Amino acid sequence: MSAATASNSPFLNSIADYMAARHYGKRTIRSYLYWIRYFIVFHQMRHPKEMGATEVELFLTHLAVTRKVSVSTQKVALNELAFLYNRVLEQPFGKLGEFNRSHKARNLPVVLTRGEVSRLLQCMTGVSHLLASLLYGSGLRRSEAIRLRVKDVDFDHQQLQIWNGKGRHHRLTTLAPELSPLLQIQIERVRMLLREDSQHAQYAGVWMPNALARKYMDASKTLGWQYLFPSSKLSLEPGTSLLRRHHADESNINRMLRQARQQAGIEKHVTSHTLRHSFATHLLESGADIRTVQEQLGHQDVKTTEIYTHVLKRGARGVRSPLSDLNNA
Repeated sequence: MSAATASNSPFLNSIADYMAARHYGKRTIRSYLYWIRYFIVFHQMRHPKEMGATEVELFLTHLAVTRKVSVSTQKVALNELAFLYNRVLEQPFGKLGEFNRSHKARNLPVVLTRGEVSRLLQCMTGVSHLLASLLYGSGLRRSEAIRLRVKDVDFDHQQLQIWNGKGRHHRLTTLAPELSPLLQIQIERVRMLLREDSQHAQYAGVWMPNALARKYMDASKTLGWQYLFPSSKLSLEPGTSLLRRHHADESNINRMLRQARQQAGIEKHVTSHTLRHSFATHLLESGADIRTVQEQLGHQDVKTTEIYTHVLKRGARGVRSPLSDLNNA
């Protein structure tokens, strides 16, 4: 029985509820549940409370030796099991001993040329075009783009404020001035939606982080805190009876990009992360130093950013092929 086909349980549902109440994204919750479920199935359906470091080590070794997962995938599994034991069960498994670590090489990122990016964007309109432009122009992850609030757009300094990005870190990233008119139009749409929502007797305002919601009780109905890319309809907040307008569904972004890729006649596999890869690579090609690119992307380790230097080199490690000199012989 695979982890993917294991049936749901009250325990897993309780974890989903725990995370939803703390406003983790749907995609994040799915990922955590996948690895926790897989861990339970691997150990013949034993409850995690009955297990600890030894079982975690065996599972991580299985991923490396049998599944041959990448280094980053093994790290994800470890981090999400640590979340289970530290935060949910409040039963930390402590320092791990020896386990087989993954050594599978990381795939090089798919990068579009500037011409391909231009053709892709030309095949998109409206909100789809604006979202894709932000992914490429500011190097955003799709979750970061879809969770932007109106207040996060700084027109004066031409930058975006990214709150609680990957790893719960904050950062500033560049904003192309060419997008200012489109962003102003989008903000006006948000303003009109807010005006309509405010007339609804049950409207509770947009969701805000708990501490801020208590400190600024009226802020949830102000323009600045509204999502820049709101959902098309009001809905009840999970776990409560509060009527809110959440952000748009991020799963739609890759679907829109696939359609645009086909229209543009691009053969490469294109996702939201492809545009982020292209942002980083094109910055380096233009002469930006790697530390600046690291900060723009929100990478904690510069080694993660160094993978983008591959497109700056001609051939393997920058070596010029002797074939290129034959015509001059």
